[in-house]
Amino acid sequence: MIAKTGTTDSTDFWATAGRHLMHTGVPFSPVIITQAKGTRLYDANGRQILDFTSGQMSSLLGHSHPEIVEVVQRYAERLDHLLSNMITQPVVDLAVRLSRILPAPLEKSFFLNTGSESTEAALKIAKCYTGKFEIVAFSASYHGLTQGSGSATYSAGRKNGGPAMPGQLVFPAPYAFRSPFRKADGSYDWETELEFGWSMVDRQSVGSLAAFIMEPILSTGGILDTPVGYLKRMSEECRKRGMLLIMDEAQTGVGRTGQMFAFEREGIIPDILALSKTLGCGLPLASVTTTAEIERGCKEAGFLWLTTHLNDPLTAAVGNKVLEIVERDNLCEAAAQRGQQLRNGLLKLQKKHWCIGDVRGRGLFQGIEIISDLRTKAPGSAIGQAVSDRAMALGLSCNIVSLPGMGGVFRIAPPVTVTAAEIEEGLHILDDAFDFVLSSKSKSTLEGQALNTIVNSQAPEPMVDQVNLENAGNIA
Repeated sequence: MIAKTGTTDSTDFWATAGRHLMHTGVPFSPVIITQAKGTRLYDANGRQILDFTSGQMSSLLGHSHPEIVEVVQRYAERLDHLLSNMITQPVVDLAVRLSRILPAPLEKSFFLNTGSESTEAALKIAKCYTGKFEIVAFSASYHGLTQGSGSATYSAGRKNGGPAMPGQLVFPAPYAFRSPFRKADGSYDWETELEFGWSMVDRQSVGSLAAFIMEPILSTGGILDTPVGYLKRMSEECRKRGMLLIMDEAQTGVGRTGQMFAFEREGIIPDILALSKTLGCGLPLASVTTTAEIERGCKEAGFLWLTTHLNDPLTAAVGNKVLEIVERDNLCEAAAQRGQQLRNGLLKLQKKHWCIGDVRGRGLFQGIEIISDLRTKAPGSAIGQAVSDRAMALGLSCNIVSLPGMGGVFRIAPPVTVTAAEIEEGLHILDDAFDFVLSSKSKSTLEGQALNTIVNSQAPEPMVDQVNLENAGNIA
């Protein structure tokens, strides 16, 4: 299938993929990637693609960072995987480092594989410690698709999977661009919305509120950043009700927002912190961290969490190296600086291109929401998908999420090692992609109807034929 020249027979590749790969609800990308290095992807035709998604929002330091490669090679050779009850030095080292960089009393950690697994474990901890079972989550949340985490996920994946876990309560997501809660001057009234949300939770609850699980910036929900003061107020409301606060920083943790953890902006301390994606820099590593008091209560209640890859040494060593590099190289500050450059560039694009309805986010975790009508702010998912396709054809990978009730939202999250020149390169490609799509039909046509065709007629390289790209960006 792979020729000696390094090229791929795309017809054979897609035919074979179609025969043997099961579709899981996420359409395949039309490009065949053969190598990833730093901020660059390389396709089967040898074309370079600038990666503004950090892989699956995970390759925080870029692809194949040399120090991460060295750690993987060393531990693959000498200490890769053991019985889950065998604790090794890399596991202890990572737990110690997390305890040092996290605010007290967060000091007790264990290590897993994925974001779904970390949130699943966090939810079980909360239920075990409190003896209660009700879980509150945002209406645009994404915490995974396993049974517990999927039950606390409201943005996608709830259909045709049977009943959710008992006690699931939904809370209005802080969606400033589209929220119906407005002050007299038209600004977002998040305080009233928050009070309304809690009033609904209190009415629905049967008196068994265990925890509120939340992302400090909702990613799959459309890069919904919580207003300043929001998380502090939420923490206070949880305390009033004897609930634990679980913070899911799968995508915001480890420096991406300009701080090591996004919850630090408001000085709050969650009861349980779940990390994943960015901690492993693209490798399967997740963590759950809590307090000694919660660990004590769980132990007394008989808490059990046992998986094949619990506390694996190889991935723990990688996580320890990731945190070391982020601290050593001041990458939080770098993310803040490059993030401001990125945001400024996106705001300039918003002024130029009428279909960019909103720009939001923090650090190197930015979102732009696409609309199809300036007056009504009607969602512009089809326009956004066409821009995303055109950008890929021009050499930029940028993820777009299209979910009911929202527009198409680009999640722009380059590695924190991205350079100023690469930020400008990505912005230039985005600008060209918007120019191409918006000039291909009149403004009135675009405002009045969805753009139903994938615009790649002038792409530098041909894209794969007969690939369904509908909702192609809907990936956590």
